[in-house]
Amino acid sequence: MFNFKTMRKHLVTVSLLLTSLFTNAYALNNNSDFNNGWKFTLSDSVCYSFVNYNPSSWKTVNLPHDWSVDLPFESTAEGCTGFLKGGIGWYSKTFDTPDNFVDKKCYIVFDGVYNNSEYWINGRKLGFHPYGYSPFFYDISDYLNPKGQENRISVRIDHSRYADSRWYTGSGIYRETQLIFTDKLHIPVWGTFVTTPVVSSERATVNIEVRVKNDYSGPRAGEVRTSYFDSKNKKVGEKLTSFLIEAGKEMKINQSVEISNPSLWDVDSPSMYLAKSEILVDGNVVDTKETPFGIRSIKFDAKKGFFLNGKNMKIKGVCLHHDASMIGAALVEDVWRRRLQTLKDGGCNAIRLSHNPGADAFLELCDEMGFLVQEEFFDEWDYPKDKRLNMDEQSIDYITRGYCEYFQEWAERDLKNVMLRSRNHPCIFQWSIGNEIEWTYKGCKESTGFFSADAGGGYFWNQPPYSTQRIREEWAKQPKQTYDIGRTAKKLAAWTREMDTTRPVTANCILPSISYETGYIDALDVAGFSYRRVMYDYAHKNYPDKPAMGTENLGQWHEWKAVIERDYIPGMFIWTGVDYLGEVGTKGREWPQRAIGCGLLDLAGFEKPSFHMMKSLWTDAPFIAIYSQTANKSSYVEKDGKFTDKDPKKPWTQRLWVWEDVNSHWNYTKGEKVVVEIYSNCDEIELFQNGKSLGKRFLKDFEDHIYKWSVDFKDGNIVAKGKKNGKKTTSAIYTTKETNSIKLSVDKVAVDANNTDVIHVTAQLIDRNGRNISWEEKEITFNIGGNYRLLGVENGDHLNVLNYKSNTVKTYKGRALLVLQATDKAGILNINANSGSISSNDLKVEVK
Repeated sequence: MFNFKTMRKHLVTVSLLLTSLFTNAYALNNNSDFNNGWKFTLSDSVCYSFVNYNPSSWKTVNLPHDWSVDLPFESTAEGCTGFLKGGIGWYSKTFDTPDNFVDKKCYIVFDGVYNNSEYWINGRKLGFHPYGYSPFFYDISDYLNPKGQENRISVRIDHSRYADSRWYTGSGIYRETQLIFTDKLHIPVWGTFVTTPVVSSERATVNIEVRVKNDYSGPRAGEVRTSYFDSKNKKVGEKLTSFLIEAGKEMKINQSVEISNPSLWDVDSPSMYLAKSEILVDGNVVDTKETPFGIRSIKFDAKKGFFLNGKNMKIKGVCLHHDASMIGAALVEDVWRRRLQTLKDGGCNAIRLSHNPGADAFLELCDEMGFLVQEEFFDEWDYPKDKRLNMDEQSIDYITRGYCEYFQEWAERDLKNVMLRSRNHPCIFQWSIGNEIEWTYKGCKESTGFFSADAGGGYFWNQPPYSTQRIREEWAKQPKQTYDIGRTAKKLAAWTREMDTTRPVTANCILPSISYETGYIDALDVAGFSYRRVMYDYAHKNYPDKPAMGTENLGQWHEWKAVIERDYIPGMFIWTGVDYLGEVGTKGREWPQRAIGCGLLDLAGFEKPSFHMMKSLWTDAPFIAIYSQTANKSSYVEKDGKFTDKDPKKPWTQRLWVWEDVNSHWNYTKGEKVVVEIYSNCDEIELFQNGKSLGKRFLKDFEDHIYKWSVDFKDGNIVAKGKKNGKKTTSAIYTTKETNSIKLSVDKVAVDANNTDVIHVTAQLIDRNGRNISWEEKEITFNIGGNYRLLGVENGDHLNVLNYKSNTVKTYKGRALLVLQATDKAGILNINANSGSISSNDLKVEVK
């Protein structure tokens, strides 16, 4: 009946009656059908919405689509959004009214459009939607032309104020779009809500709320039948409920079943179920809604931390922005699956969607792959942030105006739409109402007693200089503003709990000492701290009944150490899981730096040294990663076999976002002093140089959790042999020669001709001995034969811009990435690469 992997390709509502009545493809409610074949232009005219305008000359695109990432990087553009501009663009798509469109409804659903978008059908305006991250829909039933005739959807997107964010946003219809046909008696869009109030390995109680809407002119009687299926398509429960509904009304029907011996959803075994809700009239099915869900319980305890299905666990999380480098903001499932799987392999079990709601398709990936997700609603509330300087508003200019201009009017409906769409996802375990909001309310900084709000100003590493009583007194002295942070937080939290009480409300508080006193944290179920690990004990002492955790943290051992040393801290979210475009253009981040390099993975999704460090902390299987650096560039100084931080003002306990510069190669000058760093969870490691032991060392002797040796460089190899709980593992690095060839590898050898599937081709420089090179760079040209869509190339170097849509790219650390998407044409893709006379192996990928 259903396939969990492809579940998102089904529409929200599928009418079985319409399947038999309608011959039009859209009546089958195939979601992918309404993503393909849109027309697009990056221009503007009042004529574009006219019913008789013909956009045939426009470019044909498939959704999701981000036009900004296809533009060239410009040094004169704003760095906060990655030196990529926005503009005004239009989309248009046609579809025919199905045969026998009588007593039926039609909805169009947009999962995300960035931003300030307007909508027309057949020349008649539907509405305006400003927020780029919230889903929404229109009832277009009354606007359709008679059966068999063509209808045209037109969308205008105004992202001319493209510096409206502190990170790259993208521009366009960058998430999926659905067209839904139903009976007039139907389950509305997002009209079901599944909860699991009782969960154990023996039994689970599953409740479902099914909304029924009657758009007929008279009352209707019927039944709602909900059937439950496990991941093997076995029916495990059913409930039938009769109803009578008046004309023009909507009602809620609550049903409950008990499932014996349920397969619970958790991060290691994310088992899914399906609730199939049907409306029956006189025994005939007139509407169907399929709701994937998981059976699981969550609990936060102020003393013991976090529990999933009754088991205590630590949250090993990362924050993610929504761009994926060469594809921008467009949600391409296979690209994110690859990234998420790498993070999973590194021990990550949770994602914070920062600082905005994510795509529904992304949440479905997290359901499937076993990631806990914190979904965040807003980055600013009543007052704006300075998009260039990252904090409170410092200047007023048109181009940087963001969501705060619409917050008063739109916040409630945006928040509730997100929750209606998202709340059936078992991956979601927290709702976050805001991110570092304190910067934007006058008096918050001043009341803490800190003199500056930067990493060197003391607030990262020290508790507030004022007592809690003094902070309250200082806050009371502050001039009152039109909007109060505490009142707004309570309003947002109330809206959230109105929609869902099964998950806690949290927020990312940058100045928690004042937020405990303003009413902000009073509105939360779990207090989230941004870079404030030094506040864990402060909060536990002064506010012992309120759970607290890290919701934005540095990817460093000192952050994780603070978590595992405290039972009452549930976990943390590292900033960030993957490098992201934007948040550049300021001092120290000038052109051509296009991205921030604080991710565990780079822009190509390749692993970085910080990834291996966190893997050594977050995984149990014996693991070793070897890195090196010359002594003069190393962060360490060695004396009598002991290593200390070279700069006493930058101790390991205060390291920030970007990892120290280290190399994965073993290519230096003969006799040069080199510091070998090893990131490992092994209890002991013995190091060998060209077969000679350099001694055995123990992890307990390195307080920064990094093994270190000082070595005189010689050509050859470095081998590390480690043990953990008696289990052995080995890793090695080698001196390599110049590039002799290029090795291509691909993550799939066959894909479907579905306009969706993606392959990732990695090009690795290889020496004559067949070893990977990471110290030399070459410009590589990919040669591709067959039918494909070039999504782009990437090398992972965040400090330089490149042409994403070229088939030529310079390597970075010896490698580069090519990303191709299948079209709807079957055949064979033939792929090879060259750098001058240096060539690669040949790859063949079947497109079926």
